[in-house]
Amino acid sequence: MDIKLQEAVQKTRDFYSMKKDAKIIQREFGYYCMDKWIADGHLKGNEDLAELFGFDKGAVIQAGGLGWCEAEFKPIFKEEVLETTEEYELVRDFAGRHVLFFKGRRNGFMPTYEDHPVKDRETWERDVKWRLDPKSEERYNDDSYMKKMQEDAKLGLWIRQGLVGGFMYLRSLVGPEGILYMVYDDPDLVHDMMKTWFELADAVTTFHQKYVTFEEIFFAEDICYNGGPLISPDMMREFLFPYYQQLITNMNARKLDKSVNMIVQIDTDGDCRPVIPVYQEIGMTFMSPFEVASGCDVVAQRKQYPELLMSGGIDKRILATTKDAIDREIDRIMPFMTSQGGFTPTCDHGVPEEVPFENYMHYRKRMLEF
Repeated sequence: MDIKLQEAVQKTRDFYSMKKDAKIIQREFGYYCMDKWIADGHLKGNEDLAELFGFDKGAVIQAGGLGWCEAEFKPIFKEEVLETTEEYELVRDFAGRHVLFFKGRRNGFMPTYEDHPVKDRETWERDVKWRLDPKSEERYNDDSYMKKMQEDAKLGLWIRQGLVGGFMYLRSLVGPEGILYMVYDDPDLVHDMMKTWFELADAVTTFHQKYVTFEEIFFAEDICYNGGPLISPDMMREFLFPYYQQLITNMNARKLDKSVNMIVQIDTDGDCRPVIPVYQEIGMTFMSPFEVASGCDVVAQRKQYPELLMSGGIDKRILATTKDAIDREIDRIMPFMTSQGGFTPTCDHGVPEEVPFENYMHYRKRMLEF
């Protein structure tokens, strides 16, 4: 193993063990600014960003096969343009949604979701449920990536399973408004969709766990907006938690190395503060990305939850202002958080194009101090 990967592995394990005053993992959440930075002449587009920004090598290896922002359909829906105008295209995407895009452009903005594939039990059974069959052979017919993950585990890299969280999954099937009606109008259908989610997740992780011991399970959830959770804690306990708890229980029972304590991470945008104690009921010990514009403050949350692993928490709006403002925010957050351990700072939801390149470089220079 080369020295840079060794350093990244050590930083990663120091983070998860909440080692106080340890060197932080240097990484970023993502970028929405690259086109502008290239257009302004700051970048050519072929730079090694890890070298440019001082990022660490990736030491977290994530198994997939269970979706991310959408359900893991096999087969996916056939994508096609349904309507077109001078400005827009209405497209059926791979997840069966009708999505309004700018004409000729698919990325770099939030599209409008006009329709979703599940409207009732008939559409669920006819169009969707069979695409989530856990017995589908194509989910298991290539184990080369798991054999590679076995080798990564032997090197000490951190091994986790990622999957679409229950609420993100339901929202992708029914829509954010539709699911809020459905939990009242047809709760049995919601439970059937979640039972299908569980059966698929349980089957795929059973396959994966023949090869490796997962040290973490990562739920891509996005259950909050800037006013708090989109469904109530009681709804979370009724429609999500029974399936989460059974999956976590089963995965723990299947561990090849019984000494490993599997971390549970919840990733949600928006104001996550009200749901932290709720998710702790299922053993959540890691949350991200603490969106500052929604009222989250990693310093305050760390004081309230001293054992909570955290990532994110750097205000993208401040990065767009001045270097002095950036310094004040870094000096407010970083000395305290590094003294506590268990914190990986990133821009709280990707670097927007409003952030000047010079400001971001200043931010990266400051972060390398830690």
